[in-house]
Amino acid sequence: MAPTLLDLAHWSTWAVCAVIKLPQLAAVLAARSARGVSVGSILLELAGFLVFLRYQIYYGYPLQTYLEYPIIIAQDVILLLFILRFSGNMKRALFYAVTFLGGWYMLTLRKWIIDLAMNLCTLISAASKLAQLRCLWQTKDSGQVSALTWSMSAYTCATRIVTTVMTTNDLAVLIRFITMLILNIWVTATILHYRKTKKTD
Repeated sequence: MAPTLLDLAHWSTWAVCAVIKLPQLAAVLAARSARGVSVGSILLELAGFLVFLRYQIYYGYPLQTYLEYPIIIAQDVILLLFILRFSGNMKRALFYAVTFLGGWYMLTLRKWIIDLAMNLCTLISAASKLAQLRCLWQTKDSGQVSALTWSMSAYTCATRIVTTVMTTNDLAVLIRFITMLILNIWVTATILHYRKTKKTD
């Protein structure tokens, strides 16, 4: 039973992550606008994903426990480029690329750096969700923010809690996924609230 559950959790996570950002990308492309989408949230999310991926690779964790991260990172980069394009800020793309590549390299210069970064990763990822919440609260408009993308993120966090318990049982990773699950549900609920509020106006 346990291997079947583990395989189901892995496969369903990979399947969801293969398309996780597509609803958000479609909404931004269709509107040719990134209204309601927080650039700060995307940047913080990318930083958190890169740290988490580097940590998993550094400690030699099974590929199945983090295979979705390169896929999500690629989708986030594409989303960021569209947001920068539609907001007229494409000049910043090179700066962001150099910053993230430099950070990727520096993370493993010393063991204590990657360990500290992983502990801060939860705060960084939480800050990305809080930045999106703040943007929603300020505008009181979900704009082009996709509730489907955020609910899929909540699902993948829930499955990764299961897979982490069953494989590495890494406490820092568990805390991260539990925190992200709670915040992803909160963002989804906020998006749906403002979507409902806008329809009733």
